Amino acid sequence: MNAVGEQAVRRGRKFAQVLEGARTIFLRDGFDGASVDDIAREAGVSKATLYAYFPDKQLMFREICAQECLRQTQEAEAEIDPAMSPEAMLTLAGERIAAFVVSDFGQSVCRMIIAEGARFPELAREFYRNGPGLVHDRLAHHLHVLVQAGVLRIEDIDLAAEQFIQLCKAPIMEKLMFRMDHQINTADVSRAVRGAVEMFMARYKA
Repeated sequence: MNAVGEQAVRRGRKFAQVLEGARTIFLRDGFDGASVDDIAREAGVSKATLYAYFPDKQLMFREICAQECLRQTQEAEAEIDPAMSPEAMLTLAGERIAAFVVSDFGQSVCRMIIAEGARFPELAREFYRNGPGLVHDRLAHHLHVLVQAGVLRIEDIDLAAEQFIQLCKAPIMEKLMFRMDHQINTADVSRAVRGAVEMFMARYKA
């Protein structure tokens, strides 16, 4: 079989069906535990159909992650109004970032990436590009717009974007890593985002 980077996703009539079945099995069994037989059974297709769309399990996993990250980013972008105050825009962005982190999908995928990153470094790198990297780039774009409008004063926009993202996750990320998610509730997430916005504005408001 060719290297993952040389393969390509092939789309067809049952593509979405296969992807949904694969998503279910990956989230249930993890990357290493997910079998092609189980994915085909869950998707209601033959293994031949599965391989016709995805010749490699890594490719399937990468596509699931890329589509979910892109979907969530596009939904967040659609809610942003150029007339928003910086506080409102940052609150919206922060809520989206935190919601992904605490979601079942976000937790499961991050744990899989951490577990498999040493064996499949390109898998981890691509997830970063399609997930955290994409969020960083879009946030940096909107911060640049706010700087140009004169409502924020930021010299290093890339650093500021990373600071805001990490501030939104700071009170909850370690608890998730150590399986203490039962201690996190909606109020904790809102508190994290509110604190991130307040601290960010205290530092960068023009």
